[in-house]
Amino acid sequence: MRFAAILAVLLCAAALEAAAATKQDKEPPACAAISFRPLAAGLADGVHEAGMYKSRFARIEIMGVVKGGQAADYHMLLNGKKPAEHKGALPASVEPCLKAKNIGVPVKAVGGACVGERFRVAIDSSAKQKLLLLFALQGREWKLCSAATV
Repeated sequence: MRFAAILAVLLCAAALEAAAATKQDKEPPACAAISFRPLAAGLADGVHEAGMYKSRFARIEIMGVVKGGQAADYHMLLNGKKPAEHKGALPASVEPCLKAKNIGVPVKAVGGACVGERFRVAIDSSAKQKLLLLFALQGREWKLCSAATV
């Protein structure tokens, strides 16, 4: 009876170790989106954190610049730094990811300061370089504020 109990414990430990190993080896998803809320009105002037997302792969922060008690502009930080800006048009490979995350295609740019009722960072890993796209919800449309390559 003791042998069976010891064997059961060893088998459970081996199964847990195997599950932990496969969980750690997992790659980030090819497409992801994280939503953020805007800053509350009435904050002191300066830069404030509107939201933060942390995983084992990265830390994404949405920062809002407040002027006169109102948020005037938002930007994202990746691991505490501004990511490298993506130059040129977005690759076509990003469209399936955006559609899957309910972001309208073709993408429309904000055309000024990044402000909105909500914010969403879409992460597309399907291309050679990973893209981080910051969108602001203006009315019923998600508009692109900035794009960065990682």
